[in-house]
Amino acid sequence: MAMNETLEQIKNFDPNNVDFDKMGVWPLPAKIFVLVLLVIIIFSLTYYVKISDLHDELDVVKAKEQTLRKTYETKSFEAANLDAYRAQMDEMDKTFKSLLSRLPSDAQVPGLLDDIGARGRESGLTINATTMEPEKSAEFYIEVPFKINVDGGYHDMGGFVSGIAAMPRIVTLHDYTITRKKDAGLLNMQISAKTYKYKTQEK
Repeated sequence: MAMNETLEQIKNFDPNNVDFDKMGVWPLPAKIFVLVLLVIIIFSLTYYVKISDLHDELDVVKAKEQTLRKTYETKSFEAANLDAYRAQMDEMDKTFKSLLSRLPSDAQVPGLLDDIGARGRESGLTINATTMEPEKSAEFYIEVPFKINVDGGYHDMGGFVSGIAAMPRIVTLHDYTITRKKDAGLLNMQISAKTYKYKTQEK
């Protein structure tokens, strides 16, 4: 009897005439349908509110894991080659100190100019002038430019340039001009030279 009443209610149930105020008298299938629909809605909301946040957190953790893996690989490689790095740093430190020792201090620049004059005279040249120019400051060093004016023969000038290159102090030569003089085939050479001073870094 009850089954027949249920079937009759289902048969006569019209979704267009649903009255939510009378849900208690709805047929059982309609109640089950509404219950299932509510479960789906609640599950969907839970997924988007909770589970989607967890997915976002998981993506962040995965990205962090990749970063940590790369950091670990880098650190592991550096640790494995630490002795080689230390040896390389020691070698670089020795090279730097060696180069630094070849740079003149403020007090040594006048003596360096005297040495250049001596190289010129040893090469058979006449030193007309050695003129200092304003210093130029860079990030790690101070450039000390000066100009040299000499008279002499072509081969003497070659010996002079070679003598400067062999000096213990670092001197670079730039922008030379050679002209013929009227006196007995002599040449005049004007050349720009530079030496460098190490700039002490502020800590």
